[in-house]
Amino acid sequence: MKPARSIKIKPCIFLDTSALFAGIWSAQGGARMLLKLGEAEAVQLLVSPQVLGEIEAVIRRKSSGQLPILTVLLDRSRLEIIQSAREELLENCRILISHPGDAHILADAWNGEANYLVMLDRAHLLGNPALASVLPFIIGTPGDCLYWYRNALRNP
Repeated sequence: MKPARSIKIKPCIFLDTSALFAGIWSAQGGARMLLKLGEAEAVQLLVSPQVLGEIEAVIRRKSSGQLPILTVLLDRSRLEIIQSAREELLENCRILISHPGDAHILADAWNGEANYLVMLDRAHLLGNPALASVLPFIIGTPGDCLYWYRNALRNP
């Protein structure tokens, strides 16, 4: 994990579908805490149209009764919907990671100028040391992100 950098402005945190789902599905845990930090305007949460489409499909499939909760939590947490990455950036990310969906998430986080990409999928991006030296942001779990955020606040 990269050392915490000083936070002079509100950090931008990109949530992938797995992290957003965890924050919606459970009233406790790191992902929900990130949504609360967004609500308190302590951080700027980012998502892409792809993430919104995926989260809606997952909620409809698993528990369509939760759709109103999704809407309320997204509104309260002040998520910013960024534009999808341009094809050139997406192609560069496909070189870094072969999984098409994860390459798209990586490109969107990069395009949104995120400080941190939060996800739970350990298969392709988390724990990939080759990415850490290339990306302008950190990738980690919700708990990792909260640890990074606390350290950055303590060490301005």
